[in-house]
Amino acid sequence: MKTIRIATCQLNFCVGDISGNKKKIVNFIKKARANRADIVCFPELSITGYPPEDLLLNGSFIEQNIKALDEITKHTKSIIVIVGFADRRNGLLNAAAIMSNGKLLDIYHKRHLPNYGVFDEKRYFKKASRTPVYELDKIRFGVNICEDIWVKGDPTRSQSLAGGADIVINISSSPYYASKVQSREQMLQERARDYGCYVVFCNLIGGQDELVFDGHSCVIDNGGNIISRGKGFKEQLLFTDIDDKQIAGLRENKVKLKDKSRVSQVDIVKLAGKLKKKTQNNINNKVSVFYSQYEEVFKALVLGTKDYINKNGFKKVVIGLSGGIDSSLVCVIAKEALGAKNVTGVLMPSQYSSAGSITDSEKLSHNLGIETLTVPIKKLFDQYNKSLSEIFIGTTEGITEENLQPRIRGNILMALSNKFGWLVLTTANKSETSVGYSTLYGDMAGGFAVIKDVPKTLVYKLCEYYNESKKSRIIPQSVLEKPPSAELRPDQKDTDSLPEYDILDPILKLYIEDDLGIDQIAELGYNKKLVHRVIKLVDINEYKRRQAAPGVKITPRAFGKDRRFPITNRFHN
Repeated sequence: MKTIRIATCQLNFCVGDISGNKKKIVNFIKKARANRADIVCFPELSITGYPPEDLLLNGSFIEQNIKALDEITKHTKSIIVIVGFADRRNGLLNAAAIMSNGKLLDIYHKRHLPNYGVFDEKRYFKKASRTPVYELDKIRFGVNICEDIWVKGDPTRSQSLAGGADIVINISSSPYYASKVQSREQMLQERARDYGCYVVFCNLIGGQDELVFDGHSCVIDNGGNIISRGKGFKEQLLFTDIDDKQIAGLRENKVKLKDKSRVSQVDIVKLAGKLKKKTQNNINNKVSVFYSQYEEVFKALVLGTKDYINKNGFKKVVIGLSGGIDSSLVCVIAKEALGAKNVTGVLMPSQYSSAGSITDSEKLSHNLGIETLTVPIKKLFDQYNKSLSEIFIGTTEGITEENLQPRIRGNILMALSNKFGWLVLTTANKSETSVGYSTLYGDMAGGFAVIKDVPKTLVYKLCEYYNESKKSRIIPQSVLEKPPSAELRPDQKDTDSLPEYDILDPILKLYIEDDLGIDQIAELGYNKKLVHRVIKLVDINEYKRRQAAPGVKITPRAFGKDRRFPITNRFHN
């Protein structure tokens, strides 16, 4: 019985690190060959890293990536290697190289270029049309790239039903957001069932600026059954065996599906070589389980934070601790990403800080084992007020004086960053960012906004998940129970300025993610005046968001690449 063994390399690459990415690819080719794999595949644009954005406009960058491909080709003895790279042939193309025995055998070029959400591939790449299918020892397989399989029909349809591909290998760099993982796999199952073929999905993992790639590579049989699945948010070399009896069975089922009208459009490329003899007929195909809802989001935040810090050359981070829920969550994410010794919390109490804010911060820091510094700001605040008193004479004390406090704190954190090389992590959540409930050059000051795409109600859920996962109240219960407050004036609460978060967050989702207007949202049972006020706050605070630090994308539509609204804008819902 013949068995084809496919190695799926679910790896973490760094954009622009062509040399490092090349070395990692070569290393995993060796591992796959040592385990007698017949085919080893790597994610989309794995040589360049994804997304390379305007690096693709740099001729030297393209040349170096092609040179790296040539060097990788030398390491392909006795194995077929599929690697994503940027090809230049009468224009730039998103490409997959098919190599073996030191030779570049063929190149597949991506046919469908996504140009929505975080994607803008039409800015860089030329659309292709060729549909190759490869034959190795009488087993046929197609190769396509990411969006090619999301689109119903070609190239997957023609590769399988016209070209007779038993297996379609899709190399991807499919970014994460909550709820996408399972819906993406369901789409892949549909393609396998509809076109009567095995689907091999090889996905990237890792953080790149605001994007996180979750992995969850998988192999699906022609009935839509998952026969192997990689872990989420972890590098993995996943081996899957498919034997010739399984392939013979799917070919029998495919006869009635065959599309003879498209046969002439498929280019059959025959590859030299035979399938390797296996020491065992079948390896134990592994199916990793999905994470729970909140565990999945938490792992995405940890990976996105870790990679942003490490890939940008930082070692340690500093966080302003207020004793509130947001800074607590950011702190535990940082600790999980970097280890306690690389996280410093700074307490900056004012005359308005409650005793609980200080004790809760101290409890959290002790539970996590992180170092803390205390820098009171009352004297600095008093000096600011004194210095401005003559200019402000005759005016009413209010939000200006309130905002001086977070701006003092921002200065302190940035001073520590400059002095010690620590990256400042900001702590605003998506609810606050949406309505501008944060201070420009104050609590917005920093290098990375860990939870900028996490709604406040989800912040609470993630904190509860973390405590449950540790079987301990690492985040003190008092933090979870206290009313949210900026503590910039006596007895201040968030609800003085905003609706309750369990009302605010659904309205924000309907407007920001679902594109509904005031009337449509009101028809769902929300107070129309309240909806109008919330939407107005979102619209007028675009200028703040443009100046905010980048942060991990968690929702289907994050501020930034996903949602691009003009600052100067007179349209009103």
